[in-house]
Amino acid sequence: MRLVLPVLTSMILMAAPGGCSKPPETGAEPAPETVTAPVVIGGVDLARPVRVLGTEPFWAIDIADQDLVLTRPDGAEVKAPVASPIVTGTTAVYTGTTDSGQTVVLTLIATECSDGMSDRLYPLTARVELGEETLNGCGTTPEALAQAPAA
Repeated sequence: MRLVLPVLTSMILMAAPGGCSKPPETGAEPAPETVTAPVVIGGVDLARPVRVLGTEPFWAIDIADQDLVLTRPDGAEVKAPVASPIVTGTTAVYTGTTDSGQTVVLTLIATECSDGMSDRLYPLTARVELGEETLNGCGTTPEALAQAPAA
């Protein structure tokens, strides 16, 4: 009886769920953890809101939450959903289509830019193509724009 009890106990432990048995292999490996690095050009993190503006004529674009919104003092607001920019070196390009079907392309280049009306310098130069119209301006983050004194 002394030999039977340890053998019987071992058999029960091996047969019990969660016992010493190895879990069945499913063949699927755990998915690798995805880490998205920030996309930064000219010191501006493009994963965060960006503000682009121009003069003569006055206009502004805000990019946030995958939306591009163009505003002008004398015109209706223009919205277009945009995906993450395509970045090549120091250039980032956003592309979208407005509700009216116009293509909008915003190109940001990491070069110092002046708005032409103040002594303020911006880290990004911008070019906007909206249908047949082209607008040129400068860009930065809304936070940097609010903190920098206008001259």
